[in-house]
Amino acid sequence: MNTVVLLLVTGLGLGALYFLIASGLSLIYGLMHVLNFAHGVFLSLGAFVGWEVAKRLDPSTWGGFGLALLAGAVAGAVIAALTELFLIRPLYNRHIEQVLITVGLGLVGVALFEGVWGTDPVFISGPSWFGQTTPIMGARVPNTVFITIAVAAALLLGLVLFLRHTRYGLIIRAGVENRSMVTALGIDVRRSFTLVFAIGGAAAGLGGVLASQYFGYVSAHMGQTLLIFAFIVTVIGGLGSLGGAAIAAILVAVPQQFANYYWGVGDLIAVLALAVVLLLRPSGLLGVKRA
Repeated sequence: MNTVVLLLVTGLGLGALYFLIASGLSLIYGLMHVLNFAHGVFLSLGAFVGWEVAKRLDPSTWGGFGLALLAGAVAGAVIAALTELFLIRPLYNRHIEQVLITVGLGLVGVALFEGVWGTDPVFISGPSWFGQTTPIMGARVPNTVFITIAVAAALLLGLVLFLRHTRYGLIIRAGVENRSMVTALGIDVRRSFTLVFAIGGAAAGLGGVLASQYFGYVSAHMGQTLLIFAFIVTVIGGLGSLGGAAIAAILVAVPQQFANYYWGVGDLIAVLALAVVLLLRPSGLLGVKRA
């Protein structure tokens, strides 16, 4: 029973990480129909910048960790906004070129990180509370799981409130439904495009800092590795659906944890789940079928 509880809670923590990355992918595709294969670069950059900030202060303090989260989110948002302005915006409605340019940026980003921080993983530390565990029904759950879940839940709540109760949120939701109509009303949707990219990058940057604490290290390839599962989550939840991404993150991560522990085939389970959804419901769990 202890093992089941541990796998369940840690699976929720892994799902929270997947959601932090997939939320940005889902928002970007929902408004802009851009499959951003460079999203993992935003995550890795956020993780590295967060660690550099934390170690220059004191990584063992909550203040250092809080500033690392902020620095990671800002770094992710800035690089994402610059990517949209200079690489994506000139290629709207040219989907093949968009895919190629984001894949290329992903490869260049990994090479750049290896050149700056090396090819080996950089093992990190955090507040002493992160190295401790909390008992739940007899299971000793690492505290990093709880902080990851809390940040992901706060992000989901913040995004929902932003999309429903702000002017830019209204423009974004309207743009998802009918971009041409919003443009015809005289609203510059391009600003919303940049904002959505920045929000997605900030979420990825947060995910990078939390992933580095969750796994205990940061590496140049961490973002691209997690990006694979984030894409699986995004497709299963429904491209453009934030709620679908949250549900799919749990449905992918929890079985993956159990399958990895008992049979060592967690990655295979995630891919099979994607295949089943594509066969039975191609639009995803909460996705909308498009003409």
